[in-house]
Amino acid sequence: MSEKTPVQIRYDKAGPRVAEAFRKHYFEACYVSTREEAVQKVLEWIPKTDVVSWGGSATLQELGVQKALQQAGYAVIDRDTAANPQERDRLMHQALLCDTFLMSSNAATEDGQLFNIDGNGNRVAALCYGPKSVVVVLGMNKVVKTMEDAVSRARHTAAPSNVQRFAGTSTPCFQTGLCADCTGPDCICAYMVATRISRPHGKIKVILVGEDLGM
Repeated sequence: MSEKTPVQIRYDKAGPRVAEAFRKHYFEACYVSTREEAVQKVLEWIPKTDVVSWGGSATLQELGVQKALQQAGYAVIDRDTAANPQERDRLMHQALLCDTFLMSSNAATEDGQLFNIDGNGNRVAALCYGPKSVVVVLGMNKVVKTMEDAVSRARHTAAPSNVQRFAGTSTPCFQTGLCADCTGPDCICAYMVATRISRPHGKIKVILVGEDLGM
């Protein structure tokens, strides 16, 4: 095993404290040091009888969570298997009523809150209501001090980075890499949701990972 960097050592010290802050806000939360532990915890928190789906997430892709779920034999709703846009839309609607929904978060605060920006709204809709359980996996690089910092990170770092995945997008941030507070038809910042507490208690489960993950 390679020696940990100073940043990873800091994560190991701060992560458990942030997880405790989330638990005080009625989330189920834990901190793990490695990617491998994160995937193991995801599987541990999902009953084998659950139907599972997910929102678009670079973090989940980096971790290989979807592949791990399929290898473990879970029933999944995967919009990327759709043959056409109409089927994709149908699967995205079905995902809102799955048993466990997986996602990351654009930002989190040290005092245990989440902040997310969404273009279509399906990811934040599932976070707020629908699935029986939501598992949020995020790298400690997304943890900031305050909600104001979380909004800034989501708008000025996460969104301009995420939009680069969508070829042909006409937003200013796709062209320049900088947020212009646009309201154009391709804007991926249509819905902004701050999650202060988990209601009901424990519905939202947060896995903080001691590595830089996602955007």
